[in-house]
Amino acid sequence: MRRGRDTSPDTAPAASRLTDCHRSLLTRRAFLAGLAGVSTVALFGSGPARAVEAEPDAEHRWALLDAVQQHLLPSEPESPGAREIQALAYLRFVVGDVKVDAEERGFILAGTAWLEDLSLQRMSASFLDLDHEAREALLRQVAASPQGENWLSTLLLYLMEALLTDSAYGGNPDGIGWRWLEHTPGYPRPSAATIYPRLPL
Repeated sequence: MRRGRDTSPDTAPAASRLTDCHRSLLTRRAFLAGLAGVSTVALFGSGPARAVEAEPDAEHRWALLDAVQQHLLPSEPESPGAREIQALAYLRFVVGDVKVDAEERGFILAGTAWLEDLSLQRMSASFLDLDHEAREALLRQVAASPQGENWLSTLLLYLMEALLTDSAYGGNPDGIGWRWLEHTPGYPRPSAATIYPRLPL
């Protein structure tokens, strides 16, 4: 994967393909450079332009990210979902990691404000209060724009990382993702003292 995390030969090709796909979409730098004065609807879909009214607080942002992750990777009887792989805990690790590009971290969090504002405009309710069908419809509207597709692809990338990462990084508790994929991880595995943010540069 990226940012120096441990990958085995088995997972490296998949990680490389995810990263290549991610990079093929609109770049963070080009996207964020053009954001000043742009409305939520202009970012995530067509309709009457209106500026984002309010920034969600930190707790609300994480609740929105959790809801989107669980919608993108729902729990199934035979397969783990975002909740089981602790995708939100892993995303918190990513956003809190100062070695991750600041624009990437800002992009992840900023998307929650755009999503919530679009939900209030289109559905007259918070994304958190929508049922499954309404969430699906709204996220499909988000995915219809290059910017929205890029934001969702970023979340999907980190969902896949949470599924495949070593549990030392917060996702994939007890190797639940590895067991589901029948994957044997590489060795040595990182410990709390040897995860990449704690290694000297």
